[in-house]
Amino acid sequence: MQKFNSSMQLTRAADYAVRAMVHLATLPPQERALLSTLAEATQAPESFLSKVLQTLAHAELISSRRGKSGGFAILPKGREASMQRVIEAIDGPICLNTCLVSGISCVRKTWCPAHPVWRQAQQAMLQVLSQSSISDLAAQARVGSPCGVRSVATGGEISLVRSCLQ
Repeated sequence: MQKFNSSMQLTRAADYAVRAMVHLATLPPQERALLSTLAEATQAPESFLSKVLQTLAHAELISSRRGKSGGFAILPKGREASMQRVIEAIDGPICLNTCLVSGISCVRKTWCPAHPVWRQAQQAMLQVLSQSSISDLAAQARVGSPCGVRSVATGGEISLVRSCLQ
């Protein structure tokens, strides 16, 4: 799924990836979640979420195992990953405007009055995303946040009741 995301709106895949990572991070270490459980928790179609999870596994943020004791588990690297890292694992580098992409030359860059504003907005956005870790979001989900996210144990697994990331 790696590509250049020049849109100011996250892709649905990146949104589902963050939701899945937060859900997995609410589980005890080494516990696995089935695709169907993750699809329900993230409100994502199983077939689409499966591709997202494959990409997260390829990025070594989660592990995937087939079979009777199979499912998906978050890796330590995934727990500590920032939202930026998760989003970029799915969508590639985040850019508000093509003039900010390294290696791409914009002829207007040197005299465009909007360029410094784009650059400042880009830096602010990346700072927020890089400082928001999956483990911090999972901690908020476990104790409940102002938007009503909480985790509930059901049948041996923990599910998010409502997600702020919807």
